[in-house]
Amino acid sequence: MSRRAAAAPLQAFVLHQYDWSETSLIVELFTRERGRVAVVAKGAKRPYSQLRPVLLPFQRLWVQLGKAPADEAAEIHLLRTAEWAGGAPVVGGGALFSGFYANELLLKGLARQDPHEALFDAYAATLPVLGLGTDAEAAAALRAFELRLLQAAGWLPELDCVTLTRAALLPERRYTLHAETGVVEGGADALTGAALLAAQQALQHDDLPAVQIACRAPAAAWRAQLRGLLQYHLGTGELRTRRVMRELQRLSELPGDMPTEPLR
Repeated sequence: MSRRAAAAPLQAFVLHQYDWSETSLIVELFTRERGRVAVVAKGAKRPYSQLRPVLLPFQRLWVQLGKAPADEAAEIHLLRTAEWAGGAPVVGGGALFSGFYANELLLKGLARQDPHEALFDAYAATLPVLGLGTDAEAAAALRAFELRLLQAAGWLPELDCVTLTRAALLPERRYTLHAETGVVEGGADALTGAALLAAQQALQHDDLPAVQIACRAPAAAWRAQLRGLLQYHLGTGELRTRRVMRELQRLSELPGDMPTEPLR
């Protein structure tokens, strides 16, 4: 890769960061052009660093990367510049856990250096709904984002037919998304054929608002089905953000504590 190509500006969001030295950070970025990228932000922990107020989650950035060091097998790049791309972060308050949950899905579900431009656009469009929408709208947006991630990773079966028989789904019947056998008829927390057909059509047309509408009902069934698929394919137990939120909900039930926002 040429120095000019390495310095090309990229659209990015911060997914996660952790200490690398007394003054620097390792930052996981989700970029539109190059997918998930790990970078070294040198000096970002210094009080007067220009990077310090910019490397925040849920706000769009323009970043420039240097060449990856040879001893890091092209896995970690130098962050040369990062600039705010405009607009205020829209995820805050009770929606923070939903935003960090989406970030954790991207960290665990995507390989580095694997571009997913449509998924980047879906993430960018999901954040405003998480921060500004009603609880029902935010929950549906999160389900739609889960669907788009499963689709991008190649883990989502076709939603308009029974996977093993290829029989077309009937709108009035109920079906389950099974991690190993795909769409099967019946089962716990089953979804209607109509809901699955609507989601499949919206995904085929890359129509995120339509996917969100399809995920509004039945909300509990969509949540159970998609979380089951994600847990299986990510090969992990409960995600850290889910575990922390459940602990906070448990603590909120103690006398004198304020209740937290329900987990979406």
